[in-house]
Amino acid sequence: MERTANSNLITRNYFDSLLIETRYMNASNPSTECTIFGEKFATPIMTAALSHLDHFVFEGAGAALAKGAADAGALLWYGMGPDKEIEELASFGAKMVEIIKPYKDRSLIRRKLKHARACGLLAVGIDIDHAFGPDGENDDVDGFEMKALTTGELKEFCNYSDLPLIAKGVLSVYDAKECLSAGVSGLLVSHHNNRIEYACPPLMVLPSILEEVKGSVPVFVDDEITTGLDAFKALALGASAVGVGRPLMAAIKKDPENGVCACLTEMTKGLRKAMAFTGCRDLSEMDASIIHRY
Repeated sequence: MERTANSNLITRNYFDSLLIETRYMNASNPSTECTIFGEKFATPIMTAALSHLDHFVFEGAGAALAKGAADAGALLWYGMGPDKEIEELASFGAKMVEIIKPYKDRSLIRRKLKHARACGLLAVGIDIDHAFGPDGENDDVDGFEMKALTTGELKEFCNYSDLPLIAKGVLSVYDAKECLSAGVSGLLVSHHNNRIEYACPPLMVLPSILEEVKGSVPVFVDDEITTGLDAFKALALGASAVGVGRPLMAAIKKDPENGVCACLTEMTKGLRKAMAFTGCRDLSEMDASIIHRY
C-alpha cells in the first residue's frame, strides 16, 4: 500500500516548530498598515484566493467574503469564477486580485486578463500549479482543460496584462527564477492546499526564494495561516503579506454578515500583539532573526 502524507499537516507542524524570541526594550505600539501595489491596507492579512464559495458554502458567500475584506481594510483575493461573479465581488469596494487558472485555451486567459482590467481590479494572477490532476494528466476544472505554462507564455501574459501579474503556486527557486524572467510583478508561495503530498512547507522555501527575488517584487505566502501568530512568523521571515482561507470559510458559515471582518480583525490583533512583544514597530521592522526553529 502506497504511503501518503498531507502537505497541510506537514505545513502546520512546520509552523508550530517555529518559536519567537521577545524584544521589549525600546518597543512601542505597532502599526500593521501596509502598501501593496501602491494601495494602502490596514493589515497584511489578506483573503486567500478562494473559489466557488456560492457553491461550496452557500449562495451569497462570495459577497460576504468581499464585504468582510472591505470592512477590515484587507486585500481581497478570489479564484475561479464567471465574469458576473467577479464583477459583483469587485462592486463591494475592496481592492481585489483575481487568480486565473492555466487554461489550455490560452485565449481564455487573455480574455480574463482584459476583463479584470475592465473591473478595476488591483492585480491579477495565474495558478501555475493547477495544470495537472491527480493522475499527472492535464487537470479538468468545471469542464475546462488546464495546461502547464511555459516561461515564454507567462512572459506574453505579463506583457498583455495592463495590471500587475502574480505567479501563484511558486514553491521552488526554479519556478521563482523562471517567473521573474517572464516579468511577473509578484509571487505567491504556496502548495495550493495539498495539491501534491509531501510538498515543502512554504516557509521552508521562502528564505531561498527571497534570496533569488532580492526585493524586486513582493512575495506573498498562504497555506495553514490560521492565527495572527502564524501571519507574524511568515512576515518576520520576509513575506510581504499573507493569505487566509479555511478560517474565513468557517467565519462565513458562522456569521455571514460580520464573520469575515471579525476573523481578519482578530487575526490582525494577534499579529499586532506579536509585533509589540518583539519590538517590531511596523512591518518594515520585521526581522527574521526573531524566529527560531526547534
